[in-house]
This record gives sequence, C-alpha cells and structure tokens, in this order.
Amino acid sequence: MSKPGKIYLIPNYLSTEQGAEFISDSVKSTVKKIAYYLVENVRTSRRFLSSLQLGLDISTLIFEVMDKRFDASRLPAIFQPVLDGADLGVQSEAGLPGIADPGRVVVSFAHKLGIEVVTLPGPTSIILGLISSGFNGQQFTFHGYLPIDKKERTVSIKEFEQTAKKSGYTQIFMETPYRNNDLLKTLLLTLKEDTYLYVGKDLTGENEWTKSLPVKEWKGLKAVLSKTPAIFAIGSAS
Repeated sequence: MSKPGKIYLIPNYLSTEQGAEFISDSVKSTVKKIAYYLVENVRTSRRFLSSLQLGLDISTLIFEVMDKRFDASRLPAIFQPVLDGADLGVQSEAGLPGIADPGRVVVSFAHKLGIEVVTLPGPTSIILGLISSGFNGQQFTFHGYLPIDKKERTVSIKEFEQTAKKSGYTQIFMETPYRNNDLLKTLLLTLKEDTYLYVGKDLTGENEWTKSLPVKEWKGLKAVLSKTPAIFAIGSAS
C-alpha cells in the first residue's frame, strides 16, 4: 500500500496588483511538486500558478472546483488520488484557504482520514486587519460575511457593537466587495457615534487604506470603498 500524499494549503495574492515577489520561496518550491489542485476558481488558480514563473506546464495540471456550491459527497472521490500517494494543493480566491471559504471542509475531511495537512506561509486579511486596527488582538471573533437581508444585517451589527463594548472582544467581519459601500453606510447609520469602527481596504495592495475611528468621525470622511476587497471591525481603541 502506497503512502498517502499531503494536503497543502497554498496562499493566493490578496491584491490583484501583486506578483511572484509576494510569494515565499518555500511556497514556490512546494508548488513545483504539486500536480493536483482543489480550487475555488480554475481560471484564477491557473493565472496564479503562471504568475510564479516556475516553468510549470499548466495544461498538465488537474483542477477540481471547490466553490460555494461544493458538494461534500464528492470528497471521497477527490481524495482517492491523495490516498494513492498524490499531494493535493488547496487554494482560495485570496489569501490563505480555510477561512470564510469551503477549504475548511477539505481540511476537516483530511484529518478524519489521517492525512497530513500542511499550511504554507501567506497572508490572511483577517489577521492583517486585526493587526492594523489597533483593537484588542488577544480576544476577538471573526464572523465572516454578514447577512444579506437588511433587517438581519442591522441586528447583527447591533449585536457586534454590544458584544465589543461589553466583553472587549474585537468583532471582525467582511463583505462581498461590490456591497462594501452599502455595508459602510449601514454601519454608520446603525452604530453609536462613540463606537470605534475599523476598515482595511486592499490590504498589502498598492491602494491599501486603513482607518480606525469613532463613527462620528467616519461620518465626515465620505469614504468610498468601491469594489475593492475590505475587512471591517468594531472594537475599542484603548
């Protein structure tokens, strides 16, 4: 019986302007050995691998799609090559996989089978946002994406605010880029004026922009987030 392969969690760029210089040599050397991938978007993954300029023949690589409609019942078939000895690279659309994307399902399944999971070094907007917010970095909660329904969204925001003020835990969340401006508008209408709000836009990119201010000061900024990836947090500046 052959020795099982490994699951490698491969970082992607956080910003569309980035290139191979943002990816560590350890990641590049590992990618050279992987021919089997589970990705959110095949086109994005192919573009990423090509950008590394490793001399790979992209046409020979095998890609399985793992998007938000991913059917977990496919996992046994997807993992069969891994059980037979092939390494599997897992990649999300941005940053490291496994947080706010289907990657965690793959990792959980790998652990159940006793397959080794290796996380390669790379960025995650959640931690970068927390670090640059100035909020409590020892106790925090990441909520992922907020509800689309406006009433449910407002309820969630009020709950985050109450939790942040009562417990001191930083409340981190995100939104699909094209809804960023609407979310910021809702936050400024919902939160109390003395509540601290952080927004980190295009983290690690050429247009990186971060602000951590009381809501009353945000209202005078007229900030426009456009369709650039962003991370949001509610917390305390003290």
